[in-house]
Amino acid sequence: MAEPLWQWEDLVAAAHGDADGAPALRVTGFAIDSRSLEPGDVFVALKDARDGHEFVPAAFKAGAAAAIVSRRYARGGSGPSGALLRVDDPLRALEGIGRAARARSNARIVAVTGSVGKTGTKEMLRLCLDTAGPTHAAEKSYNNHWGVPLTLARMPADSAFAVLEIGMNHAGEITPLAEMVRPHVAVVTTVEPVHLGFFPSVEAIAEAKAEIFVGLVPGGTAVLPRDNPHFPLLRERASAVGAQIVTFGYHEEADFRALQVDLGPRGSSVIAGHGSQRFPYRVGAPGEHYVRNSLAVLATLGAVGADAMRCLPGLARIAAPAGRGARTLLDAPDGQILLIDESYNANPVSVRAALAAMAVTPRETFGRRVAVLGDMLELGEESPALHRGLKEAVDAAGVDLVVACGPMMRLLYDELAPSRQGPWAPSSVELEPALLGAVQAGDVVMIKGSLGTRMAPLVAAMLARFGPGRPGG
Repeated sequence: MAEPLWQWEDLVAAAHGDADGAPALRVTGFAIDSRSLEPGDVFVALKDARDGHEFVPAAFKAGAAAAIVSRRYARGGSGPSGALLRVDDPLRALEGIGRAARARSNARIVAVTGSVGKTGTKEMLRLCLDTAGPTHAAEKSYNNHWGVPLTLARMPADSAFAVLEIGMNHAGEITPLAEMVRPHVAVVTTVEPVHLGFFPSVEAIAEAKAEIFVGLVPGGTAVLPRDNPHFPLLRERASAVGAQIVTFGYHEEADFRALQVDLGPRGSSVIAGHGSQRFPYRVGAPGEHYVRNSLAVLATLGAVGADAMRCLPGLARIAAPAGRGARTLLDAPDGQILLIDESYNANPVSVRAALAAMAVTPRETFGRRVAVLGDMLELGEESPALHRGLKEAVDAAGVDLVVACGPMMRLLYDELAPSRQGPWAPSSVELEPALLGAVQAGDVVMIKGSLGTRMAPLVAAMLARFGPGRPGG
């Protein structure tokens, strides 16, 4: 039987709390949602949209080994109960456990930040490094004030490698998370106008991303995008903490450089160079953005001491997840529809990348390209110009029909020729029937918008109308 993730006494000490009982089960993980809890998990009663203490009985019913609760928490009457770890603040306790997990680990730690591409880069690193040794990585996009300590708390003590995401919406948010993670390698995928509503400029966003270097261990490495206009600032901030600097991209001065790229609807073939070395590999997910991020992965493999040639085949196994480019073939009357689900979020860079990835699909297979676009949020005063500015990308992708929702995306919509204007509605709820009436067999349909624009229900509506679908490309 494998060792438990944590011994109870070590967990109590790490949380700076007091034990109220002892677990009947081995501690095998952590959960903050009683609905996704697995038997053996420790439930952490965080306060977010709702107070997690309300769900402690449900957590024990689901098989929780224990629960981390406030000292003031009172056990329920007849509901399920179990071992409690009483603390001053469950979030602070989770942070303490995360720090203790980092302190006990000998793993080579990678932290990934950037305006876009964090999750895809993290997943590619996980697949590659798992070939070299036991690798722990963040689940989904767990990259915020609770996601980072939760990922650390879940890290097995015998991990050889770990890959964490660190995200932010405001200046100052990355610093405490980077100091908690203390990575050996800090990766910045790119700096772009994302969350611009919270920053005075894109340069200020670059400064916020550069906070990740503060957490680097002495002698650590910064992996930087050589093509990005904010590379000089990133290099300066990384140098200021004594980091070794490794660059990636298409730039002729990039340390790890794309020499040949063949994009395809089912993925891309790449030859990258580092000095006189050549690295041929395949990226399983379609889109140039995956290629660019694969170069960051290649640079990182060397920085953590992994054998790149042994690890790179892992890139062929990467697949775009739901909401981030997943492709599904749907059965429509008289043929098929290729649905590309990009509904998780949107910003000017990711929308352009999604449009370009859709354009790789051959017209012989799917003749009409339909872009379903919702508002990009948190762009501040630049929002109107950034929405209108997508027209160039729409043109370059050969989009035949734009179906749009939201007041900002209406600005792009109005820039288009009438023949390319599909339905528009103020919200995705109002758009749904018009979208279902507009698509037809032979279409490739890409759906994208910011999370708050609620584009995911449109994906669900497509799946419901045309069947469960199957993976496509």
